[in-house]
Amino acid sequence: MTDFDDWLARTFAETDGFTMLIVLVAARGGRIDLLKSAHLHVIGDEMGWAEMAAYFDGSGADWDAVALFRADRDGLVGDKLAAERLDALMRALRGDRTLIREGVFFNRDGLTLRLDDAQPQQQPHPPVLR
Repeated sequence: MTDFDDWLARTFAETDGFTMLIVLVAARGGRIDLLKSAHLHVIGDEMGWAEMAAYFDGSGADWDAVALFRADRDGLVGDKLAAERLDALMRALRGDRTLIREGVFFNRDGLTLRLDDAQPQQQPHPPVLR
């Protein structure tokens, strides 16, 4: 079991399904660089960290960590609303990486990371996971 597995089970139990906003990042040399983003509808808690990491690896991004956010506190949202909220999140993160603290942040092993104080970093919009 990883921290991700615990978080997924707990979050699913609270909502009975939710839409997850995903932001893959490179975390190197004191920088957090946004790589790719996507949304995913979670309708069960059977997916473990190994499957989720394989999904991220399939993006082709050289990622070190992932920030996950709920698109809505009440649970699932439609694709259009999820895409709008992901766009808004990415605009905000491009201006201030410390907003990652508002979600959950995991390393490649599915363990929780903490984002320490840092200067905001500017970066262009990353591509969407495909």
